[in-house]
Amino acid sequence: MRALVLAITTTAFAAPAAAQGPDWTRFTEALAACARSDGIVGLGAVLVRDGRIAARYNLGLADRDRRQPATDSTLYHYASITKTLTAVAIMQLRDRGLLSLDDPATRWVPELRRVHNPFGSMDAITVRMLLSHTAGFQNSTWPYGRGRPWEPFEPTEWFQLVAMMPYQEILFQPGSRFGYSNPAFIYLARIIEALTGDAWQSYVQKNILAPLSMTRSYFGITPPWLAAHRSNGYAIRSDSAGRGTVVTTGREFDPGITIPNGGWNGPLDDLARWLAFLAGNTGPEILARATLEEMWRPVVERAPDMWEGLSFEIRRGEPRLVSHTGDQGGFHSEFVLNPAARVAVAFVFNTSPEGGGRPGSAACTALDGAARPLLGAAP
Repeated sequence: MRALVLAITTTAFAAPAAAQGPDWTRFTEALAACARSDGIVGLGAVLVRDGRIAARYNLGLADRDRRQPATDSTLYHYASITKTLTAVAIMQLRDRGLLSLDDPATRWVPELRRVHNPFGSMDAITVRMLLSHTAGFQNSTWPYGRGRPWEPFEPTEWFQLVAMMPYQEILFQPGSRFGYSNPAFIYLARIIEALTGDAWQSYVQKNILAPLSMTRSYFGITPPWLAAHRSNGYAIRSDSAGRGTVVTTGREFDPGITIPNGGWNGPLDDLARWLAFLAGNTGPEILARATLEEMWRPVVERAPDMWEGLSFEIRRGEPRLVSHTGDQGGFHSEFVLNPAARVAVAFVFNTSPEGGGRPGSAACTALDGAARPLLGAAP
């Protein structure tokens, strides 16, 4: 029976349904306008409804020098959307009774006691705080680089992070406010490894990717059998006059020790499978729906129009929309999900401003309003 369910899941993603009408057309026109305005080399987008890809869109080039078009098979980098995989893995272990969200993180990562905490004991920082970006750790995993071409993309070994812990401090009272933190998810990965005996990548492969048939997803450097489909990355570099030039960042980079907070690569089909699971259409054996709903409850205000849950953004207003973004190596990705309607929109650019983020032109800012009707919300 399980093999049959997986086969059905795979078949459902083999081809999209017919074109989705004027709302999808307006959204793809908005994507094209953003690409023209800001020099985006290539992009892809999917609409996921009721557990299947309802529509998809590709534009531009996966690799400018090779004249390789962006297609359904193009492999993109999803950066911080990886954090949602790590968060679900933690909640799996919680539901199995192996941890509590209110346990101190130092129970499994005792090295954190080396960090200076002017607000009290490091033992007061909980798993819940790591998940909700409220622990007080810094944003950057490695704030010591100077951008030299010979520097590693990210630290490659755990001992590097441990060695620098005595030179780091907690930036605010843990639990008191939001402060985005990449290293928090490395610490969550260490908890997963301590409890299961598996490396983070092995655990995620066995407990998330494989049962959801996300067969072309991988972490780190692209394996040879997929390399031909890998997109290059591009950065928009602005000069002192504000003129932007698109420069190549490279097809490959090593996220090193930061893979649990930003190392996921794969085609949009696999991201769509992930969204179908989050929407409740597949994978109840992976994580209970009630647990996903728990992850989407507001924990702390992230911005005037947004809450942070347990590793997911919750947008204010009706209907409730859940989202996440990712930025790294020239790639920018976003998804927005309406859990009640079981519908989601996702897109990924292989080009982003040098400092990360979605390009800030009016055309690119308009994407939010263009996506909302697809999600059952007012523009």
